Amino acid sequence: MATKLIIKKATKSIHQRNYLRRHRNTQIGCSPSPAATTVIASINKSIYRCHRSILCLFSRPATKGFKVLKTRGGNDDFRNNNHYPLIHDRSGKSFDETKKTIVLDLDETLVHSSMEKPEVPYDFVVNPRIDGQILTFFVIKRPGVDEFLKKIGEKYQIVVFTAGLREYASLVLDKLDPERRVIARSFYRDACSEIDGRLVKDLGFVMRDLRRVVIVDDNPNSYALQPENAFPIKPFSDDLDDVELKKLEEFLNGDSCDKFEDMRLALKEFVG
Repeated sequence: MATKLIIKKATKSIHQRNYLRRHRNTQIGCSPSPAATTVIASINKSIYRCHRSILCLFSRPATKGFKVLKTRGGNDDFRNNNHYPLIHDRSGKSFDETKKTIVLDLDETLVHSSMEKPEVPYDFVVNPRIDGQILTFFVIKRPGVDEFLKKIGEKYQIVVFTAGLREYASLVLDKLDPERRVIARSFYRDACSEIDGRLVKDLGFVMRDLRRVVIVDDNPNSYALQPENAFPIKPFSDDLDDVELKKLEEFLNGDSCDKFEDMRLALKEFVG
């Protein structure tokens, strides 16, 4: 229990009291009245509280592991790609607003890459320069990926959203889509948000109605912000008998997607 300390001051003499009274009277004109002092104190307190609220608003996401993102521009800026460097248009065509959008992960979803030469046959090699050093990656394409991209690209707008570095991932995409006719846009690691040390892909960056968007990823952390939009897929490494893309194509070209305008309802019916 806190103890209250009563501090007793020595009694002043009459001469001292008269001197102090005269001294205070000479400064009355420059001292604020008690009422003014109360108002000023109240204003300062309000400003202090407001200042603390603003600090909490902007500092709380950082303390929880979120990355504070730059302010996004308007829709025109996103479509024209003039002021938002995180969007990378690949096809050179305008984004088809009439098509639904499929957001595909890259590594372990479309391909598997390794810096060690794999025991199974690999499809191609990329040599990105990262931090001034040229690295070698051996890449194995998931079975059926070429046919899948071609067929799905006729009906859907394809976007690749990867947590991989642009220096590496852009070279892989150039191999998968050398003529740049299938993959409309790409997003790399710099477009990911960090939550509790994990990279998360916010579909808000795609700037599409989320009712018309499906994200396909082998890592549940990637779609943690919009799990209802996710089509989970098994991670691919080197299984040349893998049939996951056939299952995905069955869903995207099936009755569920045709029956529902909201892809989240189609996912709920097909995936459960």
